[in-house]
Amino acid sequence: MIPLVPLQKQFGSLKRELLTEIGSVIDDGQYILGTRVRAFEEAAAAYVGAAHAVGVGNGTDALLLVLKAMGIGPGDEVITTPFTFIASAEAVSQAGARPVFVDIDPETYNLDPGKLERAITPRTKAIIPVHLFGQPARMDDINDIARKYGIRVIEDACQAFGAAYRGQKAGNLGDAACFSFFPTKNLGTMGDGGLVTTSDEELAERIRRLRQHGARVKYVHEEIGFNSRLDELHAAILHVCLKHIDEWNDRRRRLAVRYREQLDGVPGIVMRMPDPDAEHIYHLFCVEAARRDELMDWLNGRNIQCGVYYPVPLHLQPVYSGLGYGPGDFPVAERASQHLLAIPMSPFLEMEEQDAVIAAIRSFGSGGR
Repeated sequence: MIPLVPLQKQFGSLKRELLTEIGSVIDDGQYILGTRVRAFEEAAAAYVGAAHAVGVGNGTDALLLVLKAMGIGPGDEVITTPFTFIASAEAVSQAGARPVFVDIDPETYNLDPGKLERAITPRTKAIIPVHLFGQPARMDDINDIARKYGIRVIEDACQAFGAAYRGQKAGNLGDAACFSFFPTKNLGTMGDGGLVTTSDEELAERIRRLRQHGARVKYVHEEIGFNSRLDELHAAILHVCLKHIDEWNDRRRRLAVRYREQLDGVPGIVMRMPDPDAEHIYHLFCVEAARRDELMDWLNGRNIQCGVYYPVPLHLQPVYSGLGYGPGDFPVAERASQHLLAIPMSPFLEMEEQDAVIAAIRSFGSGGR
């Protein structure tokens, strides 16, 4: 099977260094919020160009903690995209606020800034643009609108560590940004982990307090908080992987170019070109297929793993039926959910494996011969 993401290869390539770091963590006996977390936070902040980075339990917690730290809760609205993993809206709901959806751009699959203003109300407190599949949203346009209405901007950069927009790294394009280190991410660990980056010192300090039961001083709790901390073991793994992120992302981009060249003109297959202002890092490489489910079966039958991201847009999820949305409200997102298919993409995808994927898609496009 050619996997969608060959995690064993990725972590196996660093096995010796990772085992050394893991051994050091064991020997030190310091496992929660120690020197390795601080070292990784400092390195990650420097990488994205933000003043602060705060390690947390996972990407969903990162979003929730930012919302809570901003004072967003019941009675408030937060605008985001309906075409993303549920965590982008779930965190809004967990904070007690109401998610409000805006349709996506058909070329980038990101929130469409041209449709944003009509969704803003006096209750709107924040916008969460998602840098979907590793491509930053059009942040200049989004930030301009947010400033006009006095609204905060929270980047959901969970799929975009290392991406950039107009030369500026994701993680430093809004008031705060949230990252996930789930194993399949471009920068991932062998478990869960998350990060918040911001240049707002007051916001960073409150998130540090909230992640540890609302306490700055042990056993002195200033507010109700959470237990959401990046641990030393995962921080050590991430710090090792961070040294390789640019190399890995460059490899993804080269593979994406090759996919575009080799699959151009295949009947029934559409590949959208990346935004020229964005530095796409291809967390996923997706094609639009007129016969998506048939193509998926065809590839699986040839031992090629693929995946649908995302089969049900958020406004049509059962859990959000109470928001009042229905089929046809966000047609671009709905169409994407019916046609997009992710094919193998990883810095450890071998050329022969990519050739096999390309050959299988071509044969499908030519009638299954």
